[in-house]
Amino acid sequence: MTCVIVDDEPLALDLLESYVRKTPYLELAGKYSSAVQALHALGGQAADLMFLDIQMPELSGLEFSKMLPPDTRIVFTTAFDQYALDGYKVNAVDYLLKPISYPDFLRAADKARHWYERAQSSSAREEEIDSIFVKSEYKLVQVDLRRVLYVEGLKDYIKIYEEDNPKPILSLMSMKAMEDLLPASQFMRVHRSFIVRKDKIRVIDRGRIVFDKTYIPISDSYKAAFQAYLDRRSWTPPETHQGQ
Repeated sequence: MTCVIVDDEPLALDLLESYVRKTPYLELAGKYSSAVQALHALGGQAADLMFLDIQMPELSGLEFSKMLPPDTRIVFTTAFDQYALDGYKVNAVDYLLKPISYPDFLRAADKARHWYERAQSSSAREEEIDSIFVKSEYKLVQVDLRRVLYVEGLKDYIKIYEEDNPKPILSLMSMKAMEDLLPASQFMRVHRSFIVRKDKIRVIDRGRIVFDKTYIPISDSYKAAFQAYLDRRSWTPPETHQGQ
């Protein structure tokens, strides 16, 4: 599971990061010292699980939790136990009282993992679509998703670029509508103006996805989610130390 930590206390942030890194089934997608910082960095793209402090300036954890996607599970962390009831009102997986021990952290993470595994199992049983219909030049055109490389947004229009087709399909629809139509297991939004098919990514050059001569930028709002996707599929050589 990818997870995010949000806490305005540096010591708590570091402690939770150390807990995440020694828990085999958790992968850290980002850590932020305020809800406002997390809101700007994530841009609507949240992880599977969020460890979220309640008492923070500007935007509290409770307020921020109501802005998150419904699929994100929350474990609240706080030094104030009077917030426990409020935490469960927003469907928190668990509630951890500071100082947080690793056994308590692990119990909360296990609850989230059980939810995640059930959700994954249910999703796998759903029929995976392999084509969609879009309106183009007064016609409904079937688009084979297996051939799609990426989608580009241009104001009120989108362009769908396919393999071995120099001319993109032009359709009058928003990027949000297209994103909702495409299966998330196959496609990922990486920029306000671009959605890419995950298994068509072959080259990433200096933070940009390369399709032939087209370079697609990865914006800050989607960078954490995209990096988490890459980390799950990448091998990084161990660090070497001088003198060894």
